[in-house]
Amino acid sequence: MPFEKRSLEETACALRSRELSAVELMDRAQANYDRWEPALNVYKTWNGEGARKQAQAVDLLLASHVDLGPLMGVPVSVKDLFGVPGLPVFAGSDTALPEEYSAAGPVVQSVQSQLGVITGKSHTVEFAFGGLGVNAHWGTPVNPWSTDGHRVPGGSSAGAGLSLLQGTALLALGTDTAGSVRVPASFTGQAGLKTTYGRWSGKNIVPLSTSLDTPGLLARHVKDLAFAFVAMETAMGRQPAPEIPEVSLADLRVGVPENFFWSDIDASVAEVVETVLSKVATQAKSLKRMTLGGCDNAFDVFRAGGLAAPELSQYMQAHFPEKIARLDPVVQLRVAGAQQVSSVEYLRRKAVLQQSGEEALAVYREFDVLVTPTVAIPPPLMSELQEVEAYGRTNMLALRNTVIANLFGWCAMTLPVGLDKRGLPVGLQLIAPPHAEEKLLAMGLAFEQLIGQGPDLLGPVPGMAG
Repeated sequence: MPFEKRSLEETACALRSRELSAVELMDRAQANYDRWEPALNVYKTWNGEGARKQAQAVDLLLASHVDLGPLMGVPVSVKDLFGVPGLPVFAGSDTALPEEYSAAGPVVQSVQSQLGVITGKSHTVEFAFGGLGVNAHWGTPVNPWSTDGHRVPGGSSAGAGLSLLQGTALLALGTDTAGSVRVPASFTGQAGLKTTYGRWSGKNIVPLSTSLDTPGLLARHVKDLAFAFVAMETAMGRQPAPEIPEVSLADLRVGVPENFFWSDIDASVAEVVETVLSKVATQAKSLKRMTLGGCDNAFDVFRAGGLAAPELSQYMQAHFPEKIARLDPVVQLRVAGAQQVSSVEYLRRKAVLQQSGEEALAVYREFDVLVTPTVAIPPPLMSELQEVEAYGRTNMLALRNTVIANLFGWCAMTLPVGLDKRGLPVGLQLIAPPHAEEKLLAMGLAFEQLIGQGPDLLGPVPGMAG
């Protein structure tokens, strides 16, 4: 079986039975990189030689019956905000950050401690401040689902979903401050998990917003997300070790917010999601249209710059003042504007978000999960984003549906559910209360069992045919 068709669990079993070697996995990843990288522009830094040495070590250890964990030998791409020893961190900027930024934090350590094979550093929007994936310094990665021009891959984890499509990784590490895992996962037909704020440490990850940043995962389907989540939590020392419970759709009370998430939605995206919801309604214990309070107030804060703009502005002034004048224009404009935010206004914003999230939690008394379109629009063409104002409008709409989980302090995930009329992937977002990742993944598995796994559901990628 080609490794691209195996789940992470099947890959782990094949490595341990010696049916497959880690070197074979990495050689295939290298071949895919050589074939597709110039066209897709997935990586800022490729770790081909270093990754192959890691793979050789994995094979030697497994041959000696030394097993360091479920992700041993699995190719993993890492967003270029995370520190990885031996690899530079650019954070999407024009020059590398000081060497100390390459030290590994707990999330990367959880992969390295199992000898997961890090294939390289995937492209990000500069300092993660954007939801579309554009980068004026290093070029915007190309979404190969498009047949009518250069469409964006989603951001800010711009290369993460593409590394999975490219076949250079079976798992991708990203970060999510307003949707930066879920948007690129949705735009590229992958599954993505945003963890609850504080569940995973942000140490040694270049920050956008210290109040909202959450590390997350992208994988080819929910089954792989669940496998990787448990493996990484265990490696981080979570006690007791997490378990993904079995959940049946027949036991789930599904809430579909009618307000906010459907405004200005692309008709073709809405059609795909409504078709899936009709299917879910036949299997779930209940599926009810409802109203989720607090969204408008929280989004007003976000549109005004939220917490991310002033926090990034302060971080840049404290650590990289020389970079501010060289920032990507779409980032620079928002950083400059945030310098005028007073401490009183910043604290007011925090209070509004905290109150909105706490009050909205009451919805989970009636529902187990909330379901929305992940992104209201298809991946836009680069030609539609040339003007700063056009970029701003589109970026805000791309992040609108995902940012609520961040602003409320909840966990969320996306899974692919079909193609729109243009042949572009559409994602379904599942939202759960804080620290409910295990149940969220279990519910995602139940949805996936009904709908189908992304690679089978979506079919071949047009831009990678042949």
